[in-house]
Amino acid sequence: MPKQPPMYRQYRRLKAEHPNALLLYRLGDFYELFEEDAEVAARELGLTLTRRRFSKDLHLPMAGFPCRHANRYIARLIGKGYMVAVADQLEDSRQAKGLVKRGVVRVVTSGTVMEHPFLKETRDNFLLALAPGDGETGLAFVDLSTGNFQCTQLPRADLPDELARLRPSEVLLPPALHADAPFCQSLRELGVARLSPLEEAIFTPQAARQTLHAHFGVASTEAFGDAPLGHIAAAAILHYLKTNHLAELSHLTSLTTYHLPDYLALDAVTRRNLELTRTLREGNRRGTLWHTLDATQTRMGTRLLRRWILQPLANRAAIQARLDAVETLAGDAFLRHDVRAALRGMYDLERLAGRIGYGNANARDLVNLKNTLARVPDIKKALAAKLSGDGADGAGALADLQTRLHPLTEIVDLVSRALVDEPPILLTEGGLIKPGFSPELDALRQTAQSGRRWLAEYETAERKRTGIKNLRVKYNQVFGFFIEVTKSNLARVPADYERRATIATGERFVTPQLKARESEILTAEADAHRLEYDLFAGVRQTIARHLPPLQETARALAQLDVLASLAEVAARRGYTKPRLADAPLLRLREARHPVVEQHLPNGDPFVPNDCELTPDRRLIVLTGPNMSGKSVYLRQVALAVLMAHMGSFVAADDAEIGLTDRLFVRAGASDDISQGRSTFLVEMSETAHILRHATARSLVVLDEVGRGTSTYDGLSLAWAVAEEVHQRVRARCLFATHFHELTALGDTLPAAANFSMAVREEGGEVLFLRRLIPGGSDRSYGIHVARLAGLPARVLEKARQILASLEGDAPLARPANALAERAAPYTAEPRPLDDNLLLPADDPLVWDILRELYRLDIANLTPLEALIRLNAWQQALKKLRGDT
Repeated sequence: MPKQPPMYRQYRRLKAEHPNALLLYRLGDFYELFEEDAEVAARELGLTLTRRRFSKDLHLPMAGFPCRHANRYIARLIGKGYMVAVADQLEDSRQAKGLVKRGVVRVVTSGTVMEHPFLKETRDNFLLALAPGDGETGLAFVDLSTGNFQCTQLPRADLPDELARLRPSEVLLPPALHADAPFCQSLRELGVARLSPLEEAIFTPQAARQTLHAHFGVASTEAFGDAPLGHIAAAAILHYLKTNHLAELSHLTSLTTYHLPDYLALDAVTRRNLELTRTLREGNRRGTLWHTLDATQTRMGTRLLRRWILQPLANRAAIQARLDAVETLAGDAFLRHDVRAALRGMYDLERLAGRIGYGNANARDLVNLKNTLARVPDIKKALAAKLSGDGADGAGALADLQTRLHPLTEIVDLVSRALVDEPPILLTEGGLIKPGFSPELDALRQTAQSGRRWLAEYETAERKRTGIKNLRVKYNQVFGFFIEVTKSNLARVPADYERRATIATGERFVTPQLKARESEILTAEADAHRLEYDLFAGVRQTIARHLPPLQETARALAQLDVLASLAEVAARRGYTKPRLADAPLLRLREARHPVVEQHLPNGDPFVPNDCELTPDRRLIVLTGPNMSGKSVYLRQVALAVLMAHMGSFVAADDAEIGLTDRLFVRAGASDDISQGRSTFLVEMSETAHILRHATARSLVVLDEVGRGTSTYDGLSLAWAVAEEVHQRVRARCLFATHFHELTALGDTLPAAANFSMAVREEGGEVLFLRRLIPGGSDRSYGIHVARLAGLPARVLEKARQILASLEGDAPLARPANALAERAAPYTAEPRPLDDNLLLPADDPLVWDILRELYRLDIANLTPLEALIRLNAWQQALKKLRGDT
């Protein structure tokens, strides 16, 4: 075996400490990777793979990149799911005796990043853990950048929707779940960058108690509430962080247990269809409810608003508290202005506190912290004035926030005395601490400054002595201080100048006087820099001892920012405060779609509509033409319910909304090619999910159920689904359809009613009024919409001819009430067979075709394949009949 040189032994020791990570090994101004790590980095980052010679017999694969580009490359690696360990030089190479000391200074994964370049300002970055149990699963997540640490225990059936809400960057799994390939694939489809397996022994109650006790100092996990599996998952997160990451976790000061029944349940399909945080088409934020309601002034407020939208409340008292706070702010323009003005320009206090607790905050972070905290007294004063006045009624939430805002003047004073107003980013190069803060530092600086003055005076004296007008005294890390003389003046160099180096433009020299002063100057500067860093670290540590009130202030400011944002939007756009009701009802007057009305062309008014659902009229069958506004109407009703439950005013003139446990919105059509599921299968799966989980307190919105299959199948399924929701589930339901036959439900079901979107025909043209009117519709005007879409005139004319023929001959043209009689449960007679057959029923060819049709996988059949098969069957049957 080749002899291992010292640097290679050092590398192997660091790699052995972090075997699951890609090790970035600092060599001068580069980070290098070796062996298999180098091959991975070259492949994933597009780097050149070379070889490093450690000794005569030891050559290893190597790839690397400049240190100044480290964040960019690390971001790409963790985004691909890798763990990255960064090994830096721990001492100045000039002062090192032998091999430079190196050590791993940080370990980074997608779920544990703290640095600003790796984080999205408006999104949480969750590390999540799962602890499966008997029929239930423990779930915990933490945003390490803010200290937000929560857990829950939920039925396994609810796990996919909760994972879709949280969309973690990294998930910790026990061995059994990590071995479940379909489950892991579903996590990757959510955008999870890294799946990290942990040992089974970590996921035990005993291990959880020990870990939580060690971190939080509690004797029992009962201190965190009733969610034992959730506590196991939380302990797994702490174990992972303490094992793999090198910084303090002092900013993880609390663990909050939440329970799903306390929130309005939204499944992943509903969140997608309502375009709450990303649009369906482009996946953008603009055009979503989040963007529409976002008038926040801080990044932490923007993130909290997103969480409120994705997880609305279900508890009446909590909802009412938010609504009352929004009402107070919306009704007092001066208070709202003062609060928003104080919040404007505040730094991200949540993440500042996180970096302080984690130990990687720099001097600029502390100055930003000081400037942010300096505004807190103004906010407290404005709130206190409102709460002590006549308008204090209903301001309970604001009073609670006011008590949770801590000015922390001691921190403001400390940073003001210690740090300069505009400190550098680097912490080891000096320039951080104000004069007067440390007498010892002031003395070292005086020594260094006197040395610098001597250098300037020496340079002037040497110019005069030698007659070289452009003589310069310079410094670099290789030679220290030196005199630089250009080529044209080399003849004037005195004899006492000692040559050190030749460069392209001249030569460099030292003198006895310069060497004598160099050590004094550099030692004073180095000592000053070290002392400055120590003083800064002490300031940061002092601030870290105030983390609990600092984090409480950050969360209170974020909540106040969201409430003020909702109030600003409500005041600006004429939203109304909804009245909450315990009964399962929904009354909206002149309701609007909050997003659509903001994106209409200038001068194009939004047409508002009413909605009333009560126990006596809980099913609305909505018909009407394409492009008449049915889908917008369905969504605006659903959004009104969601906004009310998150504590927001709603886009309506008046609103009374019964407390809702679940909101379902099934709309649109999409397939799932990766799972081999057709559009219709996806539609039916989503509908089945609703029928299994909806209750009498739910709101169900169904748009065009059954359109993905044949007319008869689609109509039958739509009819049966509507009856199921009405008869058994008894949920409030909006049911939009182009099956006009379903209007019979409004006449036959006791708590159903027909409504349609009004149109007006003038001179062969169709005008969409977008107004909801009682009664059903018997036309969809699809051909008219096709003309607007630009279909050729010959195609449209042919379509009109075919439509006229179908409407005259099709069995579905019979009156809707007749269909209702046929669909009446357990009373309709079986439909008689038609004896006037075109072909002999006992012919083997007929049965062969029927068997082939029965076995056909229609869901995965392309249109071309279907036409080929149909043509073959038609030719065979024509031949059997003797047709030519």
